[in-house]
Amino acid sequence: MAASGMMRPLTGWQRANVLAATEYLREILRTAPSNHKARAVYEGLLDTLEPTRRAVRQQREMADAATAAVTFRDKRLGADRRAGDERRRVHLGPPGGVERRKGDRRAGRERRTRA
Repeated sequence: MAASGMMRPLTGWQRANVLAATEYLREILRTAPSNHKARAVYEGLLDTLEPTRRAVRQQREMADAATAAVTFRDKRLGADRRAGDERRRVHLGPPGGVERRKGDRRAGRERRTRA
């Protein structure tokens, strides 16, 4: 890869070696299709042979991520969530069904005044 970030075209021997490696990995994937590491290396070698393939894959992944983000946002902001105003309208009673407070906490002699 050049310093500018642009890939130089592969020479004949480089391309031949990459093609041989992809063929070998294709054979491995035929026998063990669940080998994710081999699948990733195979895809990376194909991206090396065709740089436009990599760009298309990245655009597809970004579009999928954007779609997932919108779906997640819609779920989070959905109408089924209760707003703070709604919670105050419905009296659900004390938590656990037991009232913990038994009257005014600052009644009588217990109430302190500042001097």
